Amino acid sequence: MSKRAIIFSGQGAQFVGMGKDLAEAYPACKALYDKADEVLGYELSKICFEGPAEELTKSNHAQPAIFVTSIACYTALKEKLPELEVAMVAGLSLGEWSALHAAGALSFEDTLRVLAVRGQAMQDACEEKDGSMVSVIGLNADQLSEICEKSGVELANLNSEAQTVLSGEREAVEKAAALASEMGAKRAIVLNVAGAFHSSLMASATPKLEKVLSTVEIKEPSIPVVANVTGQAHGSSQEIFDTMLKQVTGSVHWYEGINAMTAAGVGEFIECGPGKVLTGLVKRIAERGTPLYNIQDLASLEKTVAALAG
Repeated sequence: MSKRAIIFSGQGAQFVGMGKDLAEAYPACKALYDKADEVLGYELSKICFEGPAEELTKSNHAQPAIFVTSIACYTALKEKLPELEVAMVAGLSLGEWSALHAAGALSFEDTLRVLAVRGQAMQDACEEKDGSMVSVIGLNADQLSEICEKSGVELANLNSEAQTVLSGEREAVEKAAALASEMGAKRAIVLNVAGAFHSSLMASATPKLEKVLSTVEIKEPSIPVVANVTGQAHGSSQEIFDTMLKQVTGSVHWYEGINAMTAAGVGEFIECGPGKVLTGLVKRIAERGTPLYNIQDLASLEKTVAALAG
């Protein structure tokens, strides 16, 4: 029998109203938002449930908001199916913090404190330097390397065999997009993001993250957590500390991570958190017919539970 993995949403998946119906339906989910409001010292729940969108989109709000919503989705799933067995967890960028918490490496409160600082530090880095990102579909590794060399951008997200996101200064990203089109890319789309995530332009955020991360306890995960930076399972607590610092400026090896999970016997994926981006990516990577589910609200929870129970 194949193993099951939970994957957690990354930044950019947020939407106004996320988590609201889960919090109304499940006291355990409402308790997560209440605790978040208490720990952060402001009404994160109100920003999640009511917006405005421009506040929810800011990294200092989006990161803790997506984390709490993702864990609320996971909590509701476990409440509906308490015997559900999970073999591995992973998350895209920000989502890796949700995965670490789900595996018991970090407490809920400590993860919130870390993400409050991480989000603000990355927001500051975005405002310090005018950066952007471009999604490129249909070019090989050699072509992407050539684009990086000619334009000055960096590899940010290796999402699938066909899709890679490049990151850098805005002018460099626009040049990279033009080069990609000239080389025959199926698509080269400059993304509507706040900055050049997963590039050296985020370097100023690292020491701030290191300072807060030094104040929290990191435990050995109860189940394997696949790291973005390596595409392999995390090791010791110290390795988690080091790797999560590198993640701010390092490339996300999502494609390698999913392949590592399938090689370890994972044959079913459940995405917890807003959006269905990761479900779409895994569909392109995993074997055709691999069961894929997502939970982002009550309707998708019920649909997933019915499928799993059946």
